[in-house]
Amino acid sequence: MKKYNQLYINGQWHTSTESRLLEVINPASGQIYTSVVSATQQDAEDAINAASNAFLSWSKQSAAFRAQVINEIADGMQQRADELTHAIVQSMGCPIGIARDLQVQGAIDAFRQFSLLTGEMDKQEEHENHIIINEAVGVCVLINPWNYPLSQLVGKLGPALAAGCTVVVKPAEQTSVQDLILAEIIHQTSLPKGVFNLITGVGSEIGETLCSHPKVDMVSFTGSTLAGIKVAQAASSTVKRVCQELGGKSPLIITPDADLVAAVRYGIEDVMLNSGQTCCALTRMLVHKDCIEDVEKIAKQACTEWTLGDPLLADTSMGPLSSHNQQKIVLNYIQKGIDEGAKLVCGGVSIPEEFSAGAYVPATVFSNVNNAMTIAKEEIFGPVLCIIGYDTIEQAIDIANDTVFGLSSGVYAKNHDNAVKIAKQIRAGQCYLQGAYFNTDSPFGGYKQSGNGREWGLEGLKEYTETKALVIS
Repeated sequence: MKKYNQLYINGQWHTSTESRLLEVINPASGQIYTSVVSATQQDAEDAINAASNAFLSWSKQSAAFRAQVINEIADGMQQRADELTHAIVQSMGCPIGIARDLQVQGAIDAFRQFSLLTGEMDKQEEHENHIIINEAVGVCVLINPWNYPLSQLVGKLGPALAAGCTVVVKPAEQTSVQDLILAEIIHQTSLPKGVFNLITGVGSEIGETLCSHPKVDMVSFTGSTLAGIKVAQAASSTVKRVCQELGGKSPLIITPDADLVAAVRYGIEDVMLNSGQTCCALTRMLVHKDCIEDVEKIAKQACTEWTLGDPLLADTSMGPLSSHNQQKIVLNYIQKGIDEGAKLVCGGVSIPEEFSAGAYVPATVFSNVNNAMTIAKEEIFGPVLCIIGYDTIEQAIDIANDTVFGLSSGVYAKNHDNAVKIAKQIRAGQCYLQGAYFNTDSPFGGYKQSGNGREWGLEGLKEYTETKALVIS
């Protein structure tokens, strides 16, 4: 496999000031997949300077040209979709079918949609004594996670380019390869030098420079709440904008009169997809206490369809977690659930022998869970679902809101109107009604410790703009 020993800065491949490489491990086998260079603080400085120097001319480009470039990049991504898919499968273990359709094709389609929003920057609101216009916020640092690496990058890079911003991209060290392929694609397009810069490396080593640098106008970060706090602290010294999508412990309220089979199967699919490594996963399933026994049976049966397998095989539904460290974290949470008295419906800490070399964890469901338990309070980020009982809908809403997080939620009721009434009372940035799925037209972001700001669609574009008032006499 090709080793990536250079960074992409100012429109060219750049040799780092040091030659240290980071190993990228295939979590399905535990073997080395490839290696990428570990950027230094000086590399970060060089990338920021390149983005700063390119900003003025890029922000003045026409909306039509920015749209053209976005589509050029999308075309290049489409031509190399198989390579992008392979990189995600090999570096994070996502099954190839899911990686191809959801993580890659979905990202390409979403990226192309941002070309339709470039014209928003030319719009202005005229009032009696002032005119409101929007301008690009400036140099943006985009720090991306490992669970949906290409999708999360697209959700930041698309609106940044559409608005006229320049960027420094820092992917998770575990999943950098698809970003490096994207840099190769961008190198062949009309995007001016310095608009897109990519540095790979360890966040603890270069994050402070990226987030605190005075030439950086905005930081967009997706990751854990703990890391998000550090990002915000580093950015605070220069009072720059910080957009964050952080942790979640999202509830799914199922009413007693809902289609129980459909609702529970939907909840299982939502949690087990991507081996549970989804920030907005509906990991707390709230059901009426009279229904718990039936829910357990449905959930256990549904989990039999989410079996462990080689992520390179087309029929695999559940691959490994992203790393052996993540596997250890999730297995510790499962053991904690057992120790605290939750009922283990299926799954657990035992790994089949044939998967012992990989970072696998089976689909796991707990019942008899209450909100005081660790597994109900903390984000596990693995294929683990908690079933929690309630007596009344009012109590269910209280349980749903009894969390420091507020990223997502779901309601499955008898009908749409009933679901809307409940959804309006949940403190979360999104609510999926009656089995709805994530879409990139809807604004995405959290309440409370799940972050601030919004990604995707028009609201996502606005995060990368400043509002200016032209006051007239």
